[in-house]
Amino acid sequence: MREPVFPVPIHLPGASTGIGQALQSQLRDAIVSGRLHAGMRLPSTRKAALGLGIGRNTIISVYERLIAEGYLVGRVGACPEVAALRRAPPAQEPGLVDTALAASRLPTRWRGQLADHGAIAAAQDSFRTGMPDARYFPHPRWRQLMQRSIRQWARRPFCYPASQGMPELRQAIARHVSFARAISCSPDDVIVTSGATQAFALLAQVLVEGGASKVAVEWPGYPATANAFAAAGAALLHVPVDAQGLCVEQIPADAGIVCVTPSHQSPCGVALSPSRRGALLDHAQRSNALIIEDDYDGEFRYGARPLDALKTLDVQGRVFYVGTFSKSMFPSLRLGYIIAPGWAREALVTAKHATDPHGSDVVQTALAAFINEGDLARHVRRMQREYARRRSLILAALQGPLSAWLFPLHSEAGLHLAAQVHEGVDSQQVLAAARRHLPGIASIAELAQAPAAAPGLVFGFGCIEVEKVAEYLWTFTAALTR
Repeated sequence: MREPVFPVPIHLPGASTGIGQALQSQLRDAIVSGRLHAGMRLPSTRKAALGLGIGRNTIISVYERLIAEGYLVGRVGACPEVAALRRAPPAQEPGLVDTALAASRLPTRWRGQLADHGAIAAAQDSFRTGMPDARYFPHPRWRQLMQRSIRQWARRPFCYPASQGMPELRQAIARHVSFARAISCSPDDVIVTSGATQAFALLAQVLVEGGASKVAVEWPGYPATANAFAAAGAALLHVPVDAQGLCVEQIPADAGIVCVTPSHQSPCGVALSPSRRGALLDHAQRSNALIIEDDYDGEFRYGARPLDALKTLDVQGRVFYVGTFSKSMFPSLRLGYIIAPGWAREALVTAKHATDPHGSDVVQTALAAFINEGDLARHVRRMQREYARRRSLILAALQGPLSAWLFPLHSEAGLHLAAQVHEGVDSQQVLAAARRHLPGIASIAELAQAPAAAPGLVFGFGCIEVEKVAEYLWTFTAALTR
């Protein structure tokens, strides 16, 4: 019997497949639970491999992934150590949190008695970002659900649906985010919007005090979010992004709102590390700030277990979670949602009622059925497999034939991969060749509207077939080697 090499029990599967994933999962759980405490040094890869009776390369791969996720700290020439993770503080009394935050953060015009708001294409086969593939969508099933919804609608008296969204859709979304993102919420916490863009506009309308509010945004980042807050009169504060996501330590202390894409940074694709997620929540509490969490395509994961959403970790009522069905289904559906803290929900619904009071009950009812009857989960699983094939080809090219010019930014989610040009390489030559040979390709600077961003390319793979990916990458590589 082998002597244990880790201070916690490790149980590996008997089959050769899945050993690395099982070891990574058990070590991660031990770190999160505190059984492996901060600063503890793990055994060397050689010792761990001998002790567990598995290949050393498997141990190396597991350690590297845990380091990339922020659970371990790598040491040159030494064994990795357990990273210091933030432990969630005990939740305060909801009533006390709600009252304090409402008094300090809601503009005056949104406090007190609020109005009644009750019931009354992209180029195909291109590297364009943010566009899912229409060819694989279950059109017959969607048509069937729409027809059913229309028949139900035809049997009801005409009415104006509730501004917050149809109750059955809000309930379906609450169940969906609970399953997909481990977010605990009720249907009352969900506000249905006309896509994520309207969600940002509503948040800006309610949370910004014109001329006084300062909003921290990722740089480079997603322009639509920044534009919504700028339009509401906020001063934008650009905060840089690196391999671990938003540089939380560089957020100005007077930023009252922080906008972030933690699951799949737009456009660089990196994930906000666990330590920075904790640091961001700590910053929000310390500075009395709010967080807008944009999870625009986090349903599509490739390999690793998703990191907890900020909303999942939030116990102070400071995180507004924004989701959309534009990537998991199709953009013209124009349906998204906000999961809001209780203290701000009434204000957000009233603002929506004032500008866009009623959505389509026919479409919302059909979407609720699409979620509740398992169609959305099946479609996401199918597309995740298809997108993974395309992503693998791009990643293999970036790590192989294209590695002399570009290096990929680490990403395990979404519908695009970003790559930066190596220092010393003629970036203008690379970008020019990309525009000639990669249809729909965009630079990081173009997508973020940030001319000073590091030179790089963003490869969307949502609407391009595997064969075209291979063909275009081959011609791009050939152009660079001439």
